[in-house]
Amino acid sequence: MTFPTGVLASQQIEALMASGALTCDAPATGQVQPASLDLRLGDVAYRVRASFLPGAGRRLVDRLAEFEMHRVDLTEGAVLEKGAVYLVPLQESLALPPDISAVANAKSSTGRLDLLTRTVTDGGTEFDRIPAGYDGPLYAEICPRSFSVLVRPGMRLNQIRFRVGDAVLDDDALHTLHAATPLVDGTPVIDDGLGFSVDLSPGPGDLVGWQARPHAGVIDLDRLGHYAPRDFWDPITTRAGRIILDPGAFYILVSREAVTIPPSHAAEMAPYLAMVGEFRVHYAGFFDPGFGHGTPARGVLEVRCHEAPFVLESGQIVGRLIYEAMSEVPAQLYGQGIASNYQGQGLKLSKHFAAP
Repeated sequence: MTFPTGVLASQQIEALMASGALTCDAPATGQVQPASLDLRLGDVAYRVRASFLPGAGRRLVDRLAEFEMHRVDLTEGAVLEKGAVYLVPLQESLALPPDISAVANAKSSTGRLDLLTRTVTDGGTEFDRIPAGYDGPLYAEICPRSFSVLVRPGMRLNQIRFRVGDAVLDDDALHTLHAATPLVDGTPVIDDGLGFSVDLSPGPGDLVGWQARPHAGVIDLDRLGHYAPRDFWDPITTRAGRIILDPGAFYILVSREAVTIPPSHAAEMAPYLAMVGEFRVHYAGFFDPGFGHGTPARGVLEVRCHEAPFVLESGQIVGRLIYEAMSEVPAQLYGQGIASNYQGQGLKLSKHFAAP
């Protein structure tokens, strides 16, 4: 089984499953996305003292005894506490061919809840990176940062994307792609990826974003459109075109640019750059083929400030999108006939919250 260079599309992921290179316990409806596969929680969580990586040549289960505090049965649902670190075996495992690697990331709704979720493998020396030819189980490291959450087996907090070779577009290729299919509304800022900026121009009621409240309740991840935003978030308003980020606080903001991902490409939000400020705008970074295509959609920014208060001004470049060619155009695009919660989005909280 061989695929052309690029990010594998939904139909190719299904072929991986059929070949046994990707094993799922009773695959679920809608689990395969246009350019990724949703990963599902197993039935137990291990509360550990600290985040860790197994290290080259070592299995995660062999190192659990060093860090495990207790086990949490998820079968009937259980709360993962804010500030704690958990490891959860996933229902999927891999036996990848030698030419296929993978990268994982939190799903959009996971990132918007400040629910740090990273994928760990046996022998892993990096989070969320799975080397070509990997054969073994997958685990999710989960650390709720702002809110405690109620989880159950089968919930999908992170996702995995498969690659053959290197299909990342350089800046010349990005300019060519933009000329053929505009990637942003306006003049693109292309420098080691497609730059995007923050929008702090006032919306209705001068709203520009949301800041997580420090002592909110538990969020049941199965409840959609259920929670009142102001029980968990404080609105951020300004007419000045700038806000001051507080160290340790978590914010939901929005990009100024409307972004398009053509059907022939996928994109990933690059980690923050320290030289533009001590903050991070990247927790859930996959953009599927078809995102914003025909329906303008802005990128939601999940922002955490680090060492010092920082003035963030409207129009400031805060990150980059890295585009990759698809191995094939997906049979199903984002926002077309599948559950796509954020197509055509502007400033928007996760799907668990009712409209403000």
